[in-house]
Amino acid sequence: MESGAGLPFDPIQRAGDIWARRYGPAEAMRVATSVMRVQQILLARYDAVLRPYEITFARYEALVLLDFSRTGSLSLKTIGERLQVHPTSVTNIIDRLVTAGLVARRRNPDDGRGVLATLTDTGRDVVRRATKDLMAIDFGLDALDDQDRSLLFERLRDVRSAAGDFTSSE
Repeated sequence: MESGAGLPFDPIQRAGDIWARRYGPAEAMRVATSVMRVQQILLARYDAVLRPYEITFARYEALVLLDFSRTGSLSLKTIGERLQVHPTSVTNIIDRLVTAGLVARRRNPDDGRGVLATLTDTGRDVVRRATKDLMAIDFGLDALDDQDRSLLFERLRDVRSAAGDFTSSE
């Protein structure tokens, strides 16, 4: 469903009401379904902001990760670990960024078989302008104030931690 073409009722709330009558407690289902729907909404907003740069959010994340690195270069393995995606996905993302001229591939001098992805000057410019645009829309979270965002982050972090998404307590 397109943004702005809202239903006259909350379909997740309604499904939760039916769920509760048929199966029992519905809060976990309501939250899980809401998280999935919010992901769809946010990705649609990000796609709209990133479209002028001809990148997806996954490619944007890779550019940011490279921009965060000290040298602007990381191995494909490290990119996959940090973005928590399959090696095939990393290869696809980097291939697309190379084709766009935002990233260059080069041999890893520390590992003759390894490949480094290196942010180009154009890539650095794109990631900085795209970040400014995403920040201008509060990453699509303008319905929440800073306190709500912090609380939501902490609660979702608890779920990620319990699932073994990371082991550090930092």
